[in-house]
Amino acid sequence: MHEHTLGTNGPVVSRLGLGCMGMSDLYGPADRTESLATLHAALDAGVTLLDTGDFYGMGHNEMLIAEALATRSAGEVALSVKFGAQRGPDGSWLGFDTRPNAVKTAAAYSLKRLGVEAIDIYRPARLDPNVPIEETIGAIADLVKAGYVKHVGLSEVGSATIRRAAAVHPIADLQIEYSLLSRNIEDGILDTCRELGIAITAYGVLSRGLISGHWDRTKATAGTDFRSHSPRFQGDNLDRNLKLVEALRQVAETRGASVAQIAIAWVLAQGGDIFPLIGARTRDRLTEALGALDLALSASDIAAIEAAAPKGAAAGQRYAEHQMAMLDSERAA
Repeated sequence: MHEHTLGTNGPVVSRLGLGCMGMSDLYGPADRTESLATLHAALDAGVTLLDTGDFYGMGHNEMLIAEALATRSAGEVALSVKFGAQRGPDGSWLGFDTRPNAVKTAAAYSLKRLGVEAIDIYRPARLDPNVPIEETIGAIADLVKAGYVKHVGLSEVGSATIRRAAAVHPIADLQIEYSLLSRNIEDGILDTCRELGIAITAYGVLSRGLISGHWDRTKATAGTDFRSHSPRFQGDNLDRNLKLVEALRQVAETRGASVAQIAIAWVLAQGGDIFPLIGARTRDRLTEALGALDLALSASDIAAIEAAAPKGAAAGQRYAEHQMAMLDSERAA
């Protein structure tokens, strides 16, 4: 497993990170035993970046990670934690709260659930429209000074917000969706991050499983599954997107790889400052994803991949309309 520094001043982490959300929330039922086994398999394979959020299963995901880490050596992983999303007991979404006192309260709870003395990378999940980003980052900077947080990250914000945040405290990375089907960061945000020495931790590299090569129309989703209302998984949009997947499959077969592997390898090939987060929930999917590290893409491979799934070819937005309105990254793109 190759490792690189996350941004100019961040921790040294594996090129692939593990996004743990689906083990607790938003993708339908998950098997706890298999989730723990997958976490251990990832660590054994050299994955050192684990991404979570305090609102994933309302604390469940953090506690699951803590259970997996209980038998591991201290300092073996870098924990990336998002905060700020507010949820009700029924799982409903209530908005965001990134006021300074809320930031520090959320951190206190996460530290306790994770069983660690410091969070490696701490980031607001979204821009709170009611709180200047300077106040939120200032509160995280206080936590850094106090030793409760090691590095500051951002999530789904645009260039102007990135610059304002970086003026308050060095930013290690921006977490944002980036895949063959979601390339908006190439229209300014990526350049801003590179100018400021900020890495990209790319989530959704398989577009929520849509371009994994394992999705088809027969897949059933529960009402709590994000994909049950994601525009890209609906009606004609799904049919059009699955045609892109079949075109990618033809390219993958020429390389003796899976669709998922070439999709992940494409993101890796966009630069050493881009760290894909894979959302594997089982050991089989983890093993497949890790295989992308051995897939060196040539210029002709990349051209063939982009011809199969051209920029802007995705049918449907990456979130429903009301969720798109919450993305500072989309407004600024």
